Amino acid sequence: MRLQQIPLFVTLALAAAASAQAQSSVTIYGRMNLTMERQKAGSDTKTVLQNNSSRIGFKGTEDMGGGLKAGFQLEHGISADTGLATQTAFWARQSELFVGGNFGTLRLGNFTSEAYYATADYVSNHNHDTGTSSDAFYAYVGRNTNKVAYRLPAMGGFSLEGAVALHEQTNGGKHSYDMAANYDAGPLHLGAGYEKNGNANQFAVRAFYELGDFALGGYVQRDKNAYAAGNRTTTRLSAMYTLGGLTEFHANWGHAGNYSDVSGDSSANQFTLGVNYKLSKRTKVYGFYTKVDDKGAIYGDFSSVAVGVRHNF
Repeated sequence: MRLQQIPLFVTLALAAAASAQAQSSVTIYGRMNLTMERQKAGSDTKTVLQNNSSRIGFKGTEDMGGGLKAGFQLEHGISADTGLATQTAFWARQSELFVGGNFGTLRLGNFTSEAYYATADYVSNHNHDTGTSSDAFYAYVGRNTNKVAYRLPAMGGFSLEGAVALHEQTNGGKHSYDMAANYDAGPLHLGAGYEKNGNANQFAVRAFYELGDFALGGYVQRDKNAYAAGNRTTTRLSAMYTLGGLTEFHANWGHAGNYSDVSGDSSANQFTLGVNYKLSKRTKVYGFYTKVDDKGAIYGDFSSVAVGVRHNF
């Protein structure tokens, strides 16, 4: 009798395991992104193989029913040109635990400010704001570590998230705060972000509009003491034209205004031209020219001519 029950027990166990597996999933993902560049910083010129935020990550979710989900994300930065880690902490790019449902999403751990994604990153189309062509002027003043964040449920095209990064000190420390809002209405996409960390803070607004094969975007940011130099206004504009769904042409211009506590001209400009060609949904080849013209020796004069390959997996 017991021998006859064994196959039934095994069948039930396998069915339970299959059901559990169907309700949860873990994904391995990443990006390898390298460029060959001729760079000029000040009067120094060199040819380099440049890593552009290559990474490997793991993410997973568990569906617990009734709209309730739990999950995690771990992401590690890689210097693809040398094989070394890009940060001392192994999961420095992201180490997050979250629980979400009809009430919204609670996030805990180490992760990038949504204020940045809602503004500067959103309009940086040509290379996802990475490498030497990335935005040289955006003031990122928040902290990523020891964060607690809450994201409201999506309401139509509107989303809102707020976070606090705990200082974890017995005396003298201050929490860091950030908040982001996004609104999507067809081809129009709007965003805003705010961060405060001690006596430094920043606020930015962003607009992005899609018009057929054209896309236009930009943001304006006002920061205080991001470089310990008073107040400053930063502006960035970007444009993209897509040809045949495979080739993208990009133009990007940024201006950092004078800092209030710096005498003389402390402004700077950055100009970037780029072209991307999609070999597949995951792989592209690209090239760009970028130049930073620094009037006040805050950011440094810099230029680069680059060709590269990016592969997502």
